[in-house]
Amino acid sequence: MTSIANATLQSPVNEKQQSRFKKIYPWIAITVSALFLFYKYILQVSPSIMTNQLMRAFHVHGAGLGNLAATFFYSYLITQLFVGILLDKYSPRYLSAIAIAVAAVGAYLFSIAHSLLLAEISRMMMGIGAAFATVSYMKVAAMWFRPNQFAFVGGLLATAAMLGAVFGEAPLSLVVDIDGWRQSLLFCAVIGAVIAVLFVVVIRDKHTSEALAPHQSAPALGFKDVWEVLSSKQNWLLTFYSGLAFSPVAVFGGLWGNPFLEEAHNLSQTSAATLISLVFIGLAIGGPLLGLASDVFRNRRIVMLLGTSVSLVSLIAIIYITALPLWAIIIFLFGFGFGTGSFMLGFAIGKEINKLALAATVIALINTGDAIFGAISEPLVGKFLDRGWSGQIVQGLHYFTVDNYHHAFLLLPAYLLIALVIVFFIKESKIPEP
Repeated sequence: MTSIANATLQSPVNEKQQSRFKKIYPWIAITVSALFLFYKYILQVSPSIMTNQLMRAFHVHGAGLGNLAATFFYSYLITQLFVGILLDKYSPRYLSAIAIAVAAVGAYLFSIAHSLLLAEISRMMMGIGAAFATVSYMKVAAMWFRPNQFAFVGGLLATAAMLGAVFGEAPLSLVVDIDGWRQSLLFCAVIGAVIAVLFVVVIRDKHTSEALAPHQSAPALGFKDVWEVLSSKQNWLLTFYSGLAFSPVAVFGGLWGNPFLEEAHNLSQTSAATLISLVFIGLAIGGPLLGLASDVFRNRRIVMLLGTSVSLVSLIAIIYITALPLWAIIIFLFGFGFGTGSFMLGFAIGKEINKLALAATVIALINTGDAIFGAISEPLVGKFLDRGWSGQIVQGLHYFTVDNYHHAFLLLPAYLLIALVIVFFIKESKIPEP
């Protein structure tokens, strides 16, 4: 009987099914990993569509709201220091599922918070859980995909993340309008619980050695390897490039862009959120397409230069040309996001210049740049707005003029300009053959 079973398992039909599953499963795994990213960005950008409600609920002004939103990044940054090492050493499956659950509990606590302290703790919990999203996705990609697929699959990270950001804008804004901000965050908590369960059921761990050539073995992860990552000048250049190139999207799209568009173009909250969604749609498309372009031209740096330049020009136009027609606003918002998609290539270079066994550690380091500049920039823009405030109060809130936003937003194009300079010091990696 046993021999019959073995013969059945080894039959050509069964082998064909197993071969087909091996081809399909990486895409299943990466899709579930993408849901984590989707969820992370819903939570990250959610304050942008409830700015007035949060300022009233917790009795804060510009800097206070910036600090409340940025507690997400503070905890995200601290957690990010450990995420890469943990995911390289232990199970991405269970660690990521726990992280999603922590973020979901944070969303629930935020929905019932009536004190600023509990709201800040809740946002910190969201940041702790979300810190695993990008690194977990890249770790799964490194384990299950060939090296020559990494830039494209890595670019799809931006697609998943920005679809979450899009959902966190106009659709979630409608939920806020209908049911209120508390109910919308309760809904977010339920979504997180579902994704956590799905992660445990679907994701399987694969030892790094299986992703290597048959004659290779996975090297043991030790302090020397981690120090090699941390002592690399190129890794730090990639970290600062990533943070500087992406932070303008996090600040403008994730918090302050909505009230700016409402004031500058006399838009409703939902209309402004719909337009902001174009930034995230642009990034969702730009991430994988620019990754493919860098493979085709076999040059990552030139694509990074071109993409960041498009992002810089588009952002300057959005902020400082106040008489733009609607069609031009749409084009520049989309262009701002599309060009920012080039920041994903920093992860591809980081993976290509470091050991495969350290993929999560490298990606976590580079991703730290986003957290550092996000944590600094959201409250800093709020502080600049408060400093320029004329003293006018409308409906119990500080009223910020378009000029106030113009001065506060000077920080964002400056970031992109510095990111462009950094690219000139980044060395081109050896791109895998197709």
